[in-house]
Amino acid sequence: MNDTSSRPLRLGTRRSKLAMAQSGQVAQAVQQLTGRPVELVEITTYGDVSRESLAQIGGTGVFVSALRDALLAGEIDFAVHSLKDLPTKQPEDLALAAIPPREDPRDVLIARDGLTFETLPEGARIGTGSPRRMAQLNAWARELGKEIETVPIRGNIDTRIGFVTNGELDAVVLAAAGLSRIGRSAEVSQFLEPDAVLPAPGQGALAIECAMTNAPLAATLAELDDPYTRVAVTAERSLLAALEAGCSAPVGALADLLVDEQVVTEMRLRGVVGTTDGKTLVQLSTTGPVPSSSEEAMAMGHELAAAMLDKGAAGLMGERAL
Repeated sequence: MNDTSSRPLRLGTRRSKLAMAQSGQVAQAVQQLTGRPVELVEITTYGDVSRESLAQIGGTGVFVSALRDALLAGEIDFAVHSLKDLPTKQPEDLALAAIPPREDPRDVLIARDGLTFETLPEGARIGTGSPRRMAQLNAWARELGKEIETVPIRGNIDTRIGFVTNGELDAVVLAAAGLSRIGRSAEVSQFLEPDAVLPAPGQGALAIECAMTNAPLAATLAELDDPYTRVAVTAERSLLAALEAGCSAPVGALADLLVDEQVVTEMRLRGVVGTTDGKTLVQLSTTGPVPSSSEEAMAMGHELAAAMLDKGAAGLMGERAL
């Protein structure tokens, strides 16, 4: 890196307000680590321009591939992704150099008049673009003995909250981490506990990627890695991979670390897969020692996935089961 050490590092990011905010936070951290300026390079991805639903355009990878192409072409030095947007298979020529400490992984409800899920009126219209959220919200409503209507929506955070403020929808469900990163957590009506709604695998975590050939940069970025976050999201994503689901499939997963007197003792992995109407859910969990390697974390995910498939999860995955 000798002759290039004075040139700014180029960080590739999507153009949305949220992507720019989270990339800006990483840029500051990398600048402090390296003493080099970091400039944001805005890249438009297919997922940003397509107006189709994520399920229609293939879900996984639509926000990622343009950034990865720019990395491999040498147009940028590293990229920041929302981890939940990454396909579960990592390309061999790209290094997942760092997964920084995770933000709050939960989903949140933003509802009119500050209502909670339990106090929403009968027949309430709730917006979300995620089959995973639809499945669990409908199942939760059924448990409470009420009807809701889940309405598919797309768009950035402003657009989605706008559906509530303009009266089109009673509520929308979003990721807590995104609202936190753009400073809008005050608008949350209710944080949805994982017991009711499990988040997407990797939700709340960021992924910092660079080319495998740039070993010095990969080594520097690795200092931003949080080993606990890495094993947790690795377990979640291996569960997802073993269920053969893209992110358009209704799979939720969360690995959390169990702490006793400030000492991390075990990791619990929970998974759910269901039909979007919420009538059938397969929900299981497993608890074990904190994985000491990615291989152990992946094994935990695979084992839970196998148990879920035994319980009939494959039949809930849409066409794949045919």
